[in-house]
Amino acid sequence: MAKLLFKLNSVTDEEADFVRARLDKAEVNYYETTKGRFGISLAALWLRDEEDFESARVLLDEIQRDWLEEVRQHPVQTTGERFLEHPTRFLLSIVAIIAIASLTLIPFLDAFK
Repeated sequence: MAKLLFKLNSVTDEEADFVRARLDKAEVNYYETTKGRFGISLAALWLRDEEDFESARVLLDEIQRDWLEEVRQHPVQTTGERFLEHPTRFLLSIVAIIAIASLTLIPFLDAFK
């Protein structure tokens, strides 16, 4: 009987690819299910043989530690750095946000007059 190994619903594509590659390298017998057309199913990696669950779980814990180390090596870009990289795009995004918020709120401002 199949056993759930790893849920993919809130996982980035990079992390999912990392996990798949490591499971393939370790020759773990698994299969994958998707969210489905409407996004309501469980996207996950499943073990085909329930007897391999303990060893696969240990391997998955190791994979997740390795992924965490890899992610920590790449610093997160701050808002200030994004502004300095692309100031025009950043300012246009702010203007667009203000415009959309204004258009959304204008009908309600007439109610307070």
